[in-house]
Amino acid sequence: MRMLSRNSTFNSHGQDSSYFLGWQEYEKNPYHEVHNTNGIIQMGLAENQLCFDLLESWLAKNPEAAAFKKNGESIFAELALFQDYHGLPAFKKAMVDFMAEIRGNKVTFDPNHLVLTAGATSANETFIFCLADPGEAVLIPTPYYPGFDRDLKWRTGVEIVPIHCTSSNGFQITETALEEAYQEAEKRNLRVKGVLVTNPSNPLGTTMTRNELYLLLSFVEDKGIHLISDEIYSGTAFSSPSFISVMEVLKDRNCDENSEVWQRVHVVYSLSKDLGLPGFRVGAIYSNDDMVVAAATKMSSFGLVSSQTQHLLSAMLSDKKLTKNYIAENHKRLKQRQKKLVSGLQKSGISCLNGNAGLFCWVDMRHLLRSNTFEAEMELWKKIVYEVHLNISPGSSCHCTEPGWFRVCFANLPERTLDLAMQRLKAFVGEYYNVPEVNGGSQSSHLSHSRRQSLTKWVSRLSFDDRGPIPGR
Repeated sequence: MRMLSRNSTFNSHGQDSSYFLGWQEYEKNPYHEVHNTNGIIQMGLAENQLCFDLLESWLAKNPEAAAFKKNGESIFAELALFQDYHGLPAFKKAMVDFMAEIRGNKVTFDPNHLVLTAGATSANETFIFCLADPGEAVLIPTPYYPGFDRDLKWRTGVEIVPIHCTSSNGFQITETALEEAYQEAEKRNLRVKGVLVTNPSNPLGTTMTRNELYLLLSFVEDKGIHLISDEIYSGTAFSSPSFISVMEVLKDRNCDENSEVWQRVHVVYSLSKDLGLPGFRVGAIYSNDDMVVAAATKMSSFGLVSSQTQHLLSAMLSDKKLTKNYIAENHKRLKQRQKKLVSGLQKSGISCLNGNAGLFCWVDMRHLLRSNTFEAEMELWKKIVYEVHLNISPGSSCHCTEPGWFRVCFANLPERTLDLAMQRLKAFVGEYYNVPEVNGGSQSSHLSHSRRQSLTKWVSRLSFDDRGPIPGR
């Protein structure tokens, strides 16, 4: 007799992905600038730690918000008692106003169509529960965030069918790729219920073009399916072209608010990336469909945002002077930090996809592979984690179809630590490869014969028997 449920034993969580395994190695040997200077530097964590000083300064000037007071009077008991799962009206209003501000106030959002969730993970899963049944499918362009294999599939029983995008056009979505993915789902007897995209993209660090968004809207309209736009990184677009929300494109198309396509376009948002507050667990679902909003609201009771958190962030986001300054300064610092990473990689003869958003770069190390295979990608990744002591995410964990791409994060560590990481990488490339950029020559590079043998003979020393905690995106 089976003693546990299928969910407990079914291997669809994705925890054996190299994305999560790299985290476990980091947790065994984390870098510390004093206590463990040879430890693994975490560059697989998409956290935004660049503007904490702005938020801490605001808190120091507004002690009542954190002390749960209003007009000098304590509201602790009010916040401590049971709250309706619809959320605090003041916070929902502040949230939709902030979402509009990030989008240049080109679109507005109705707080009555907003559902609060415990982070974007909960928001995405809730959407899937609302829109699809077990055995049905959603289409997602590759490469995509590795956690989607957990968030969208594990408990819902829904399948992911990849929309294969390639470097030939900067991994942009094409009509051919959409149709091929849809046909692949049909071959597998999977009913497609929607397309889910991340805009700006994780892991690409790019914003979707207006043409891509028009293409997606036409596709879902033609197929009679849903479109979910995960816009958790919408406030991180630090250079042109600017971020375009799917809601803005809906408005541009003059879609009737009673039309089916209007009802089938949905948005996921969170404060985890734009404000750097993943520990606060604040996510949101936005939908034009009243039935989806009603169903998601009921489901949100399994992952509510605390009243104390809502109160504090309501006060913070309602301060327009703060939000205006924060958005501008956040863009400035992200741009500077991304430029520093790109420059450091170039000194090692490594290039990146031309990014304009996010907390990471999509890094091209194809020229460092001993062969054009995912086995060679894993060899290189293991050397970087275990010998260079940098945790980065291999493209295969993001379902990239081309070996040799890696996601490297830059906003979760101090600048001096980023400098050290680049020094380590440059030394590694110079030692194992004939890279002229590192050794003072031209831009081309190749593996020497002896180093090819070294890589080929390199045997994995990683033991992944112990499973550690699962990280965020």
